[in-house]
Amino acid sequence: MTTTPTNAPTYAAAALGAPAPVLSVAPVTLPAPGRAVDLQVRVSAPTSGGDLPIVLLSHGHGPSNHLSSLDGYAPLADFWAAHGFAVIQPTHLSSRTLRLDPDDPEAPLYWRSRAEDMTRVLDGLDTIEATVPQLRGRLDRDRVAVAGHSMGGHTASMLLGARLTDPRTGEEVDLKEPRVKAGVLLAAPGRGGDALTEFVIEHYGFFSTIDFSTMTTPALVVAGDADASPHLTVRGPSWHTDPYHLSPAPKTLLTLFGAEHGLGGVSGYDVAETTDENPARVTAVRHLTWAYLRTALDPADPAWQKACDALSAAPDAFGRVESKAP
Repeated sequence: MTTTPTNAPTYAAAALGAPAPVLSVAPVTLPAPGRAVDLQVRVSAPTSGGDLPIVLLSHGHGPSNHLSSLDGYAPLADFWAAHGFAVIQPTHLSSRTLRLDPDDPEAPLYWRSRAEDMTRVLDGLDTIEATVPQLRGRLDRDRVAVAGHSMGGHTASMLLGARLTDPRTGEEVDLKEPRVKAGVLLAAPGRGGDALTEFVIEHYGFFSTIDFSTMTTPALVVAGDADASPHLTVRGPSWHTDPYHLSPAPKTLLTLFGAEHGLGGVSGYDVAETTDENPARVTAVRHLTWAYLRTALDPADPAWQKACDALSAAPDAFGRVESKAP
């Protein structure tokens, strides 16, 4: 039976404050020599305030045409921006909106260029501020986090320090971005090897060698205990907890009761492909991820502890949190 998180809208209300009006601009184009097309991003931020921490949000690779682009994940981006973050969303080369050559050697998932996109964004913050002058001088470039759902979670894990062996060259690939100080992995892929389906092993060989032992940057791993993902893994829902269990501390795991791969519908409003649509669960996810990022980027901020205390005290808790410290 699916647990409905009835307490989700209120558990963090005291810490949140009122939502601010949001400025959202897209597309902002960043020159990307050597990339198939220039990199386009959406930038969302509160209309006022300074020292805004930055969240790089990586989309997944679902069947929709536009959710896997800078136009997706509004339930997360809108909320985070309304509560004090500058959210930057790239359109990765894997997006159906680009209609690139399917015979490209890195197609269709573009695992390497996805991570490189995020580094390009950080390198291009001056261009972003020049294009969106309302942001000039308001970004806190010392407080940067990455978040991603599904394939976007894989992208985030690479930026946080996970490594893999390039199946085309046999070389170990390290794409860790030192400017990223924390991460949120939402329904992210787990380990390779015998955990994968035969189809994934044959067609997406880069999944086979993912190594989380080098993923040292602090992160929150969010996993649904009903997210079987049978097209990817033979291990069932526990596969999505691998980034927590197989990486070094500090890490935190949020397990959502009854949640499937869409985690209630984080990829967009009223998304038909969400198999576990639950607005209260989405509220819970965005509240908790917001609280985690607040504290991860500013240890003096008590938002995360307050959220965890409220969750543990709730009689109808929608999930559980566990952590490991260094």
